[in-house]
Amino acid sequence: MNIKSLLLGSAAAMAVVSGAQAADAIVAAEPEPMEYVRVCDAFGKGYFYIPGTETCLKIGGYVRTEFRYRENSYPNGGDIDAYSRGYLTFAAKNDTEFGAVSSYINLQADTEGDAFVDGAWINVAGFDVGYFYNWWDDGLSGETDELGSNLFNAIRYTYDGGTFLAGVAVEELDSGVNNKWNDNIGVSGKLGFTLGAVKADVIASYDFDAEEAAFRGMMFADVGPGTFGLSGIYATNPNAYYSAAEWTVAAEYAIKATDKVTITPAAQYFGNVNTAYRAGTLGFIDTNPSARGSFSSSDAWKVGVTAGYKITEGLRTLATVNYVKFDDAPRNVDDSKWTGFLRLQRDF
Repeated sequence: MNIKSLLLGSAAAMAVVSGAQAADAIVAAEPEPMEYVRVCDAFGKGYFYIPGTETCLKIGGYVRTEFRYRENSYPNGGDIDAYSRGYLTFAAKNDTEFGAVSSYINLQADTEGDAFVDGAWINVAGFDVGYFYNWWDDGLSGETDELGSNLFNAIRYTYDGGTFLAGVAVEELDSGVNNKWNDNIGVSGKLGFTLGAVKADVIASYDFDAEEAAFRGMMFADVGPGTFGLSGIYATNPNAYYSAAEWTVAAEYAIKATDKVTITPAAQYFGNVNTAYRAGTLGFIDTNPSARGSFSSSDAWKVGVTAGYKITEGLRTLATVNYVKFDDAPRNVDDSKWTGFLRLQRDF
């Protein structure tokens, strides 16, 4: 009887302990399904889907370091300055009933202490809205020409039919050499075409604050082992779009020497050069009270050569040497200047 009671008591105790353990058991949660990054090939190379969305994102940019030469222009009369830059680009795109909706952000940081947004805009159905470089920034391919470059808040529409292009833009002229340009409005129009080996366009812009206009034509043609480029500008007076001279003509020939080497000799002539531009280039104080300067009766010319070499995939170097000479420079001021740089750049 004692053995039977002992066995029954042990069985009951084990049942109680087992029940208690079962009640205290922790059940592990099922792991959430992981969504791996998917390649998006709808908009070209480098895009991937943002997890959980149908938006494609591309991240790019470059790291650049260079040694600059500018004759007697740096502190204490120095000629050489070291400089580096980091640049990031973000492009996000997705398909909609209006076509592709795209947005862009460009960020730049320099060793000189500057860090800023170098562009932020939206593109949809041919419209660009936001902060971006306008058509004047599309210059020749070398590092000699000075043909204008503007970064404005703007709204722009471009029709691109392949062989024919037309566009119009309304821009807030909030940058330049005159604070009066803040909150000022400008308009630009562009016509262009591509016909075989020839590509050309014309830009016309009007600055409502200065009540002046600027016009530019540019043409590229494949000739022999390279591409010939030609551009001309006329400005009625200094304005937000162009102010270096009343008129100018620039030409270059980009020679594809090898698959990795491109050499680009170039020249530019300035007619009735701006007094402020001459002062800034030669490094003296302009006595003209207008921050914009004014067109003079003297001319200037500039020649140079740029050489680029692709070291390997994503790594390249670029070097340029330029010489500019002005007529009728003020007394005790050198009338010419040598400039150039040697650059190493990693693109990604």
